Amino acid sequence: MFDVIIIGGGPAGLAAANKCYKEGLEKILIIERDNRLGGILNQCIHTGFGLGIFKEELSGPEFAHRYIEMLKDTRVEVMLDTMVLEINKKKEVTVINKDGYQKLQTKAIILAMGCRERSRGAIATPGSRAAGVFTAGAAQRYINIDGYMVGKRVVILGSGDIGLIMARRMTLEGAKVLACVEINPYSGGLPRNIVQCLNDFDIPLYLSHTITKIEGKNRVEKVTIAKVDERFQPIKGTEMEFDCDTVLLSIGLIPENELSKVAGIELDKRTKGPIVYENMETSVEGIFACGNVVHVHDLADNVAMEAEKAALGVCEYLKGRKCEGAIEVSTYEMIGYTVPQHIHLPLDKDRYDFFFRVRKVFGPATIYVKDSEGTVLAKFNRQYIIPGTMEKITVPRVLLEKGKGNLRVSIEEK
Repeated sequence: MFDVIIIGGGPAGLAAANKCYKEGLEKILIIERDNRLGGILNQCIHTGFGLGIFKEELSGPEFAHRYIEMLKDTRVEVMLDTMVLEINKKKEVTVINKDGYQKLQTKAIILAMGCRERSRGAIATPGSRAAGVFTAGAAQRYINIDGYMVGKRVVILGSGDIGLIMARRMTLEGAKVLACVEINPYSGGLPRNIVQCLNDFDIPLYLSHTITKIEGKNRVEKVTIAKVDERFQPIKGTEMEFDCDTVLLSIGLIPENELSKVAGIELDKRTKGPIVYENMETSVEGIFACGNVVHVHDLADNVAMEAEKAALGVCEYLKGRKCEGAIEVSTYEMIGYTVPQHIHLPLDKDRYDFFFRVRKVFGPATIYVKDSEGTVLAKFNRQYIIPGTMEKITVPRVLLEKGKGNLRVSIEEK
């Protein structure tokens, strides 16, 4: 019998395991389907990790290595090359590996499976099915781990962080990145990546554009892009053609939640991840979730900090914490979602963090937290908010205690 089983050995799983151990849990197991710990970090050889957690700039493998080294001084068990087939409300975890089929029993579970990329099929891009179309993450693995150059003349669809980073990576490896094409009127990536990965290499970014056709017999030979209107429909007469041999797709990430569905965990239609409480507990008692399996983060440091919160939640749960109800947290109009979506009662923390993303670019704006009667409990001024950056607000408990009923987070432009 384990105290906690953590599914996923990436940044979320590693941080959760280390925190659980520091808090005194003795029987901890990490299950990872790959042949080594680290998850997606192993292929992220660029820097920019660690500033929040370790106060220094690290590459992805270095960031993972710090946590893996911490584990060496613990009794945390690790199962690699192991696929989790099922979890259930009885806290049974069914796995399969070289030793065969096993059913493991635990007192609590932390879901840390990360996310997966949307593929070409998700957006139904017209054209032939020629070779040379990759998701940005797949191309990153081919280049950084397998040492395989995926193309020489590249067009990138989508301006998420992985796509932006791969624009720079492909350029540094000698490829010509012809364009980065984004269907929205704003970039989906961090501002620093726009500067460092596109502007510094003179790679054009076409906002409010999309690929309308991919051509090629055996290998991609040409793509056509066009400007789109407010309904994201291509505008005739705005087409541009690029002769290329490769298309990289950076069109969004989806939390990996097949296990969550099997376990009967309630999912948020907006985030595609589990609905969680302030301690990262899901709708199934004793099953917690953290990191990109809950909602897509912009920084691995934020993933790790959220994982530590889930670990603390597990420790409280195992000590027998009882709840008397919950407050629902909802959003209004231009805020896409909040995490957490619920807060346990009674309120027992000094302050509560809320994370969210907006649905458009805002200039000077005010974020409001109101109760069910419309009373403003807290407000936060911001000079600039963009969809590519996850926003965080912190509300003291004394302010939340003044509210009546549920909470709503909204935003108003000044």
